[in-house]
Amino acid sequence: MDKQDLRILFFDIGGILLSNGWGHESRATAAEKFGLDYDEINALHNFIFNVYEIGHISLDDYLDTVIFHKPRNFPRQDFKEFIYAQSVELPDMLAWLKEWKKDCGFRIISINNEGKELNDYRVEKFQLHKCFDAFISSCEVKLRKPDPAIFKLAMGIAQATPAQCVYFDDRIMFVKIAENLGIKAFQHTSFESTKEILLNLQQSSSLF
Repeated sequence: MDKQDLRILFFDIGGILLSNGWGHESRATAAEKFGLDYDEINALHNFIFNVYEIGHISLDDYLDTVIFHKPRNFPRQDFKEFIYAQSVELPDMLAWLKEWKKDCGFRIISINNEGKELNDYRVEKFQLHKCFDAFISSCEVKLRKPDPAIFKLAMGIAQATPAQCVYFDDRIMFVKIAENLGIKAFQHTSFESTKEILLNLQQSSSLF
């Protein structure tokens, strides 16, 4: 990659900066806490969650299908608060990226799969605007990874070519999709390894 070509850093959010918004571990914990049949709710979740992530239904619509399709002995609001509480900051990366972003010289944009209510909550709760210039979120653009179209859209919005972009994701499948489009991509495995990559990119960039 030519030094002067690097312009955009694309990042996933869940698994790098924050926990996943509503992953299988959280659903298993919910099943235990609320006395639910995990296999049942997981099957229903897998049936409908993609539709929620691309913004075609609301969180309440999702819950109507997965949880409240039968009477429950707990309020809907309690369950929603439990969902929101599953989002936690992962150690080191987010705090460091917020500081590094102040003078790193790069534009940083998310490419993330998330439903509308969870996405809005996470952006506000963890002040993600401090490290992202824009959010290419599945709920807003009506596309989700692994669809290559979401990467193409992100590059179009950024007005950048694949050679001008670098992508970070904790899931190797999404890394490979970005690579297939000509984007230099890295799998996030630890704070220290991703930090080292970013510092090396900064050092080699013509922005400095």
